[in-house]
Amino acid sequence: MSLRSLAFGLLSVIISGIAGCAQPPPPPPAFPPLVVTVSQPVEREVIDHDEYTGRTAAVEEVEVRARVSGYLIKVNFTEGAEVRKGDLLYRIDPRPFQATLDATKGQVAQWEAKRARAEADVARNQRLLPKGAASQKDLDTATSDLGEARAAIQSAQAVIEQATLSLEFTRVTAPISGRISRTAITEGNLVTADSTLLTTIVSVHPMYAYFDVDERSMLRYQQLTRERKQHNARAPRVPVLLQLANEDGFPHAGEIDFIDNRVDPTTGTIRTRGVFPNTDRILSPGLFVRVRIPGGDAYKALLVTDRALGTDQGQKYVWVVNDQKVVEYRVITPGPLQSDGLRVIRSGLKAGEWVIVNGLQRARPGVTVEPRQAEMPTQIATSQ
Repeated sequence: MSLRSLAFGLLSVIISGIAGCAQPPPPPPAFPPLVVTVSQPVEREVIDHDEYTGRTAAVEEVEVRARVSGYLIKVNFTEGAEVRKGDLLYRIDPRPFQATLDATKGQVAQWEAKRARAEADVARNQRLLPKGAASQKDLDTATSDLGEARAAIQSAQAVIEQATLSLEFTRVTAPISGRISRTAITEGNLVTADSTLLTTIVSVHPMYAYFDVDERSMLRYQQLTRERKQHNARAPRVPVLLQLANEDGFPHAGEIDFIDNRVDPTTGTIRTRGVFPNTDRILSPGLFVRVRIPGGDAYKALLVTDRALGTDQGQKYVWVVNDQKVVEYRVITPGPLQSDGLRVIRSGLKAGEWVIVNGLQRARPGVTVEPRQAEMPTQIATSQ
């Protein structure tokens, strides 16, 4: 054996010994399982509702106009305030109408005097005619004068009634109770009878809300009515809820009191009206509102918070944690959203299963997690 071969063999033995003494690398550190919050679906009775948009309107609305012409001498209300029926709003100069009334009364007194003289002439001529002291012509003339006086008195009394009404109409009063607008004319201006708009008044309690129901929903309501699963929409006391633009939920409760007699062929909708109490004066005419009406009878359903739902290619899903603490991907069929933020789940979920409601972003199917059980969060609980 050559010296070179011996050195190479010795070097190989040394390298093998060193390699055999080296320690294997430590395994990577184990990460703790993802902590998520899970809740069981809420089981309760719910009623499906349909929502529509609409506008509020006053039950009564009046344009206030004068019934006589004249110059305005007084505005007797605060703009924007509530007025009651019969309250004095405007005063038109009454002096010309008072003068007309006094003149007419004087004419009545004058004709009453003529009537008394004519009655006396008729009576005297009737006594003297048999004795030849009066002619038939004299009696006829006296009788004619009496009839003329009576007719003139009747005509003058009608003029008095008209003058009295005109004098009363110089006091423009509120025809309804409600909230009054600004005055469209100020003191000193000429008011033309039945023409000049003075102001407007709208009633404030109760309040209407008009909305349009689509043809498909209307047909469904009719079918539910035939199946006795729904109130007759044209029957009284059908409940309806209302929500303003800045409100959560539907805090205003009313009832449907009118449905139009035909579907509008240009829009495919039918005009519907709800009436709502407004004792607190929150509602005003012309407000944009959402209304909700029941779409069927109450039924038991499972509900989860709406934030627990995800969307994947048009499908809705939730993350469910099984007994082995493993995340499962569960496709569900959602139903309507309730006022407390819970969503009805029509299929894909069972009672008693644990749904992830917090930590959704890092959840993946097949991942082991550490679930923390909690009550199903609602919109009210979330906001607190």
